[in-house]
Amino acid sequence: MRARTWLVSCLVIAVALFSAASAQAQFGAPQPAVGEVYRVELFGGLWNPTPEITISSAQLGIAGSDIDIVADLGVLQKRFFEFRAVLRPARKHKFRIHYVPITYDPVPAEATLDRSLVFNGIRYDIGIPVTTTARWDTWRFGYEYDFVYRERFFAGLILEAKYTKVEVTLDSPFAAEFIRARAAVGGIVRAYPARNWALTFEFTGFKLPESVDENYRGEYIDIDVYTTLNFTDNVGFQFGYRSLDLIYRISQDTGNVRLKGFYYGGVARF
Repeated sequence: MRARTWLVSCLVIAVALFSAASAQAQFGAPQPAVGEVYRVELFGGLWNPTPEITISSAQLGIAGSDIDIVADLGVLQKRFFEFRAVLRPARKHKFRIHYVPITYDPVPAEATLDRSLVFNGIRYDIGIPVTTTARWDTWRFGYEYDFVYRERFFAGLILEAKYTKVEVTLDSPFAAEFIRARAAVGGIVRAYPARNWALTFEFTGFKLPESVDENYRGEYIDIDVYTTLNFTDNVGFQFGYRSLDLIYRISQDTGNVRLKGFYYGGVARF
């Protein structure tokens, strides 16, 4: 159901962007968009997502509790640095790198439990102080082919390899190297309502069904909607909203990670 909702949203946004570009073209021959002539594009910014993260870790045949790292462990919302790079050897071909290092630490460093929890085979009773760190690093290496390209509009296909490492420490570490170099597929649509103003929608995702291996399951959905104001061909400002959903099961360990929030940053092109 959630995947169907995202698909409908993708179609609605894509149609809206195409309509904006078409409407602009009705007023005369469009001029080339500012910021679309480059070989290398770099983005650095800050992302401030709201964390919704639930984890469970079993060990030695002892079932783990479903732990909400916000409600149970006192983790607070915080900003993260985000880096993107695009290498563009030809107009319709792009190679993409995206990295987000995510680390959550509770404030204060120790949280006092309001309920008993079992994590990694260890029981933590009510009132016990625990030290927690949740780290989620994501690398994305991708290729984009813009099969439709106009002066003020383009649509493309994205193929990516995603590397995601989930690591949660609750006094003792539990690490899950989840989906190493797993392939993802998606698309991108961009329209320019004005020469120096772009609206972009991106979607990538994959699903590893239980039928492949009953001990492993994975689902990853990445939605990114943003606007870019290009001051020149070389410099711009970007503001957007990003949603990441990750569901995984590795043997007896499970997790449900959802991060949604606004981001902003600067763009440099060469």
